[in-house]
Amino acid sequence: MKEYPVTVGVEYTERLSRLTTFFRIFMVIPHSICLYFLGIAAGVVVFISWWAILFTGRYPRWAFDFVSGYLRWSTRVMGYNGLLTDKYPPFSFD
Repeated sequence: MKEYPVTVGVEYTERLSRLTTFFRIFMVIPHSICLYFLGIAAGVVVFISWWAILFTGRYPRWAFDFVSGYLRWSTRVMGYNGLLTDKYPPFSFD
């Protein structure tokens, strides 16, 4: 099977905290607000990058770092909200 350029790995957790599971929907609200506005910004950056790639043939490094950081952050939040982990995601692109 051919390797994909992006992979996501999640380890199975035997037991999850019932307390954090109960409050998880509320704990994700601050992340959701931040990611909402960053998602709009990421859309603008992708649009600008499209033009840059069209004319220069290169993806601007700053745009790549921003969009990939946004995707990493949102993936961590989705994993937490989807009950895949008990680890609260950081407010960070890294």
